[in-house]
Amino acid sequence: MKMNFSIEEAVKKRYSVRNYLEQPIEEEIKAAVESFIASLSNPFGKKVNFHYLDPSGMENQQKLGTYGVIKGAKQYIGTTIKLEPLALEALGYEMEVLILYLANKGIGTCWLGGTFNRKAFANAMKVGEELFPIITPYGYPAEKKHLKERAMRKMINADQRKDWKELFFDTDFQTPLTKEAAGDLAFSLEMVRLGPSASNKQPWRILRKDNRWHFYEYKEPGYSKSFPYDIQRVDMGIAAAHFELAVKELGIDGEFDTASKPEVELPKHMEYCFSWIQA
Repeated sequence: MKMNFSIEEAVKKRYSVRNYLEQPIEEEIKAAVESFIASLSNPFGKKVNFHYLDPSGMENQQKLGTYGVIKGAKQYIGTTIKLEPLALEALGYEMEVLILYLANKGIGTCWLGGTFNRKAFANAMKVGEELFPIITPYGYPAEKKHLKERAMRKMINADQRKDWKELFFDTDFQTPLTKEAAGDLAFSLEMVRLGPSASNKQPWRILRKDNRWHFYEYKEPGYSKSFPYDIQRVDMGIAAAHFELAVKELGIDGEFDTASKPEVELPKHMEYCFSWIQA
């Protein structure tokens, strides 16, 4: 998996595109995208399967509903996994790397976890018995946002992000981590802060303790009740992707680890996920 673009530029270019030009992606670009997907990997060692769909060539495509959320899209990419520990995080990691790759090329995407007809898309993509949590349209963004898109962005404050003091902590969860104290890794944390998440809940919390960076999920009470899995674990994978792409861009070596859970008092609804250890 070779990244030849600026993580910061891609993160800032990316936004959830819900209104697309009715212009299909060129075949050579589609082939490049599929080649990039074939090169993807994740630090959690879990298999993520990708599926492709071009609705323009299908019968009964009107049944492929996105409940009015997506307009004009001609292509979709879906993902499936075996539901096991860290698989949702692996999916989030690989899908977000792909989405940043597409953003760098001027191609729009939109994470869809709840606002699509799962059964219809699963049938169209010939998905088997695996868990089918996420799809994204991909295509060229239309200049104007449609009415429902504007309403959704306003409802979830799509362009707003939590402050550092709400997300990053030093030694314990009572002590916010400052940019100055974060040193060389301040850039990587900022890339995490700017990441997308389901309904813009931003569930990631990162604690620096004993020179290790521990990632926690703030489990929004009741948020994942309508899913047979914790959809915010996908968001944790997105956070891992932003963090690792940023440290690699800076030339800082390290790796993710799931056996470094620190002894620390946790706030309510907080759950340990994984750690990043600098080499």
